[in-house]
Amino acid sequence: QVQLVESGGGLVQPGGSLRLSCAASGRTSSNSAVGWFRQAPGKQREFVASISRSRTAIYYGDSAKGRFTISRDNAKNMVYLQLNSLKPEDTAVYYCAADLDSYGSRLADDYDYWGQGTQVTVSS
Repeated sequence: QVQLVESGGGLVQPGGSLRLSCAASGRTSSNSAVGWFRQAPGKQREFVASISRSRTAIYYGDSAKGRFTISRDNAKNMVYLQLNSLKPEDTAVYYCAADLDSYGSRLADDYDYWGQGTQVTVSS
């Protein structure tokens, strides 16, 4: 079992920044790749970024490239998503997820455990 808890969401103006955190716990959490996804109302869940345990495999979705940065601190079992230059279209619930079997994936179905999500709202 892996438990995931996201935090750091909130209301931010366009152009602003947020840092999302994902706290992982459980027997296999430190060995898992972790991904971030987001889902806006009425839209499908969208891949944002993923990072392998060793940080050697990092992937970004098209919407994240150049603006978002994923990182992790294995000693603290934490994964972070730095969101910069935020736009109103970044408004969504952001989820972190753990993938026990690979270095990370763009596909939501490949992930084994999910957090409850944290709301990010970008508005003036």
